[in-house]
Formats: sequence, C-alpha cells, structure tokens
Amino acid sequence: MEFQDYYKTLGVKEGASDDEIKAAYRKLARKYHPDKNKEAGAEEKFKAVSEAYEVLHDKQKRAAYDNLRAGGYRAGDNFRPPPGWRQQAPGGFEFRNFDDEGGGFSDFFESLFGRGAGRAQSRPMRGQDVRAAVEIDLHTAYAGGTQRLSLRDSRGERSLDVRIPAGILPGRTIRLGGQGEPGFNGGPAGDLLLEVHVRENPRFKLHGRDVEIELPVAPWEAALGATVPVPTLGGNVELRIPAQSRGGGKLRLKGRGMPGKTPGDQIVTLSIQIPPAGDDRARAAYETFRKAFPDFDPRA
Repeated sequence: MEFQDYYKTLGVKEGASDDEIKAAYRKLARKYHPDKNKEAGAEEKFKAVSEAYEVLHDKQKRAAYDNLRAGGYRAGDNFRPPPGWRQQAPGGFEFRNFDDEGGGFSDFFESLFGRGAGRAQSRPMRGQDVRAAVEIDLHTAYAGGTQRLSLRDSRGERSLDVRIPAGILPGRTIRLGGQGEPGFNGGPAGDLLLEVHVRENPRFKLHGRDVEIELPVAPWEAALGATVPVPTLGGNVELRIPAQSRGGGKLRLKGRGMPGKTPGDQIVTLSIQIPPAGDDRARAAYETFRKAFPDFDPRA
C-alpha cells in the first residue's frame, strides 16, 4: 500500500500547531462536504481530509505517525507497517484494534491504528464563528431597537433581524448564537459576531459614553443668563445658562449621555451667535452697544 502524507492532505507544514491543523481541516471539510459539494471525487477528498485530521489532531497518533516519517517515508512510497506495530507503536503509544468495527478510513490508516480507531467522520464538530459588521445610527445605539441585516455566507444570502441593546458603543460585539457556519456531522452551528459601527451624527458627537453638542445662544442669553431648551438623544430638556457665560464655555447635563451601568453625561458647548446688522435699526442698536462698552477689547 502507499504511504499517506497527512500534512500534505491538509496543506499544512509538519510543525503546524493544533489551531492551524483545525483551521485547515474546517476549511477543506466545508469545501468537500458531500452535503454541499456534489462534484465527482468530493466525497473521497472529504474522507481523506477527515482521516488526516483524525491522525494529526490526536497527540498519540500524530507522534507515532511522525516517527514513521522520521524513518524517511513520504507520499506514494510503498509501505508496510514495521513488525509489532499494531501491538506497540513507535514512541510507546498503544492502539486498540477494533477488528469488529468498520472505521471508514483507508487501508493505510487501519494498518497503523486498527479498524474503528478513527472517529473524525462521525464525531460532531461545532461550526466556525462568522464575523461581520452592522452599522447603526446614533439614536438606535442610544435607545436600542431592531436592525435588519443582509448577510451572504456559506448559507447563501439571508436577512436577520438583529436586536440592538440600548446604550451600545462603537466597536462592541453582538453575538447571535447558532447563526455562524453550520456544524459537521450533527455538531452545533457557530455563532455570528457582529461588530457595531455607529454612523456620525451632524449634531451629536460621541466620546465614550459622553455625548457632546454645540448650543447656539444669543449674546444677551450668555450675558444675562437664561433657561433654554437643549436637544438630547432622549428628547429636549431645559438648561440654565449662567449669567456672564462666554462662548466656548461648557455646561454638563448629568446622566444625559449614553445609557449604561454608569450613564454618560451630555456636554454642552456654548456658541454665541451675533445677530446681523441688516438694517438701520439693527446698526443703531450695535452703535448703542458699542458706546455702552468703550473699554471692551475682545482681543485683549
């Protein structure tokens, strides 16, 4: 019989890690799985990668197999197990002989490990997690809600209604259980991991859980003080502007930022807006104003 190069079958190097071996197997198993791939030869390739994985993911079987390779065996070489191999494999690993069972693997595999020693083809395996992104507006991030997501993956094109928790921040992940890659041989499906992106808002700026907004105010509101309505993500609230406030000054609305265990605040930056001197009456008013403050120098 021919010697089988299991590393070559999975497309990994001889020193591949367990994670690299598992990832290679999942990729090839998805590609050649008989339930999805009806091309000629796909089932044989699926069996081959399952057999390779059965050996390489098992520390005892892999160590024994590596000992054989150390003896110079390579793919296609004529092979016969060394004397006494079935009773005591190289490296001191003993393998049971299940002669009453059909393992479903190649003669090469069964000559090394016995019939029925492999279970990769029948062992349930969890499907891989899938990562994607979902983009929402700031108000949805604040209040929560449901967002419809269109997704294309190994299951084809599908739409999912995703529940957005209130107060979610950009970069956080929403996990949808069982919506990832299908499992193998009856194993559970993986999860869908959605990274949240929040669209920029023309009025509100998000900084952590705090929300910033610029509030236009009239000169007399800043100078004399006033109570004015201020928009927040939860609706308008009344804000008291202290007398003698300056442009660029900041006021804090406690707890009016993003919801959470510790809610954020809303930071209000005052922007003093100057009325236009568009007619004689307005220009006269500015002249009176100028005369009232003869020593004021805005550049001082």
